Amino acid sequence: MSGHIKVVLADITTLQTDAIVNAANPSLLAGGGVCGAIHAAASPRLEEECQRLGGCPTGEARITGAYDLPAKYVIHAVSPRYWDGTRNEPELLRRCYRSIFLMAKAHKIASLAIPAMGTGIYRYPIQQATTIAVEEARAAISDDIEVTFCCFDNFTYKTYTVLLDNTLIGYGE
Repeated sequence: MSGHIKVVLADITTLQTDAIVNAANPSLLAGGGVCGAIHAAASPRLEEECQRLGGCPTGEARITGAYDLPAKYVIHAVSPRYWDGTRNEPELLRRCYRSIFLMAKAHKIASLAIPAMGTGIYRYPIQQATTIAVEEARAAISDDIEVTFCCFDNFTYKTYTVLLDNTLIGYGE
């Protein structure tokens, strides 16, 4: 497999990849949005494993099994809350993505699906967040990984595809 980036419009809990990324909160416990959907689809065993991990600082990631999800793993990554852009938010978001890719490499993950980290209840501006996501993915991927940015809505999907110059394979339009 040759390393590349693509964008899909889909429910991340349905994707058959080696790992999916959970937009987690620092406690790693079930929340709303992507996090709540992943926990609901995975079974209560995911919550139990997350409790044993004892949390995760902003800008870092942890890995668990995926249980009832079609993926093998869930990488739980904590993005920063966006306040005003002056509280180290860009660097923390970059560290979040770097942690995801380091975790993927350490576990020999060949296919990875990532939601738009931080753009939900953490209010990171979509254009800034997708720019950081794509820059970090391009810097991190090698010939043995496929990165899928999984978008839940059309606006996010279009933001990613425009940013990537419409050179990616898009599904679900």
